[in-house]
Amino acid sequence: MNVRLAIHICCICCLAANALAQEGSPTRGSTQVSLPESDDGLPGVGPIRRYDWFQKLWESKRSAWAGRVAQDQQALVFLGDSITQGWGDDLGGNFEGVKVANRGISGDTTRGMLIRLDADVLSLRPSGVVILAGTNDLEEQATPEQVVQNLSLILAKLQQHDSDMPVVLCLVFPSSSSKQRPADKIKRVNELARVAARKFEQVTVIDTWTLFANDQGDAKPEEFPDLLHPNQVGYAKWAGALRPILATLGFHETSTPPLDLEPGFESLFNGQDLTGWGLRPTSPTMIEQRARWRSKQPNAPPWPIIKEALDLSGETTSPDGRYVAQAGRLIVTTPIEGRRIQQLWTTREFSQDFVLKLQFRAMPNADSGVFLRGRQLQCRDYALAGPYKELQRYRPGDWNELEVRVTGNSAHCTCNGELLEEALEIPDSGPIGLEGDRGQIEYRYIRIQLAQR
Repeated sequence: MNVRLAIHICCICCLAANALAQEGSPTRGSTQVSLPESDDGLPGVGPIRRYDWFQKLWESKRSAWAGRVAQDQQALVFLGDSITQGWGDDLGGNFEGVKVANRGISGDTTRGMLIRLDADVLSLRPSGVVILAGTNDLEEQATPEQVVQNLSLILAKLQQHDSDMPVVLCLVFPSSSSKQRPADKIKRVNELARVAARKFEQVTVIDTWTLFANDQGDAKPEEFPDLLHPNQVGYAKWAGALRPILATLGFHETSTPPLDLEPGFESLFNGQDLTGWGLRPTSPTMIEQRARWRSKQPNAPPWPIIKEALDLSGETTSPDGRYVAQAGRLIVTTPIEGRRIQQLWTTREFSQDFVLKLQFRAMPNADSGVFLRGRQLQCRDYALAGPYKELQRYRPGDWNELEVRVTGNSAHCTCNGELLEEALEIPDSGPIGLEGDRGQIEYRYIRIQLAQR
């Protein structure tokens, strides 16, 4: 064996052994890990499960993982409970080309995940971590505050380990009061989790509650047959919610296939940087809107106010990182405070008739908009955020084609060929704009055909 490789593997094994020792759990031999016999001295608050079946599962899972520490180095780690475990070792093959490690244990609570974080996650030196946690705490009568206290400790530990490592926090899925997981408590956990996540710049929150909840806030039987665990339909929706943010974080989709421009069209976005785009001074109307938002969210970070126009030609990001040109996509990133209204504009204005085409992909419940000479056309995750919830061809979590045909002061707008607006009234002249509001939305293949004067 190569000497350097042998030393590297030895160091990894030492890291794993140290992690096991630090958590205070007794070990059998060099690989088996047992559940601590008492809560005394353990970090976190709230329940730790100790049913016989759970203790056996805890030990068997963790013993197997201890033998894979070298093999799973630099993986994207999924940390969770039975919902995560049930996805399988390769997460159903949903993330092709991404090295993944499933660290879900059926029945685990947030405190249990905190206890095993060093050995099961950090010893892998992960490239990123995806977390879904908290539903079992509620069944064990933990308060939402206790759940989020443990989540906060997990996030703090991940930050201490590597402040640049991306972390994706999935909101707790809906369930049912019949499963001792009532909608009001789940919503409270998610509300507190959003606030807690604001303290960590590396954390992206995905609204996986709205993705699955019915009108009463409970799980849908067609996606969660037992009202707790997703079936293949549910897992497919979860994967669809994760793929866009994992692409933005650089785990996959590191390039965009080239597009052959239709005759007469020109690109408004070169796919490499923000040439042709810029920021305009914040309008008085926008300042007033932000003030109303701040009155409801006094602890949220302040929204930036643009005092002078800024041309972003040659730049790959806006100054605050909200707009990013990456791998052929113009990304409106998720604001850390959950919602932040901002606008990016073309440096050109358009007064003649035109046809605008682009593709967009939205995270669950994301909210954006396309401005047509200054008039906004809502561009969102239509299925959840509306206003066009009845579209039959809209593809959640996937790319959708928006087409706008402007004649005079009227815009005919479609999504995947379905009508959005028959005749949206727009100004005589103005730029094309992209708004960021809530969640992440990506744009690509932004192109325009101008009518001959």
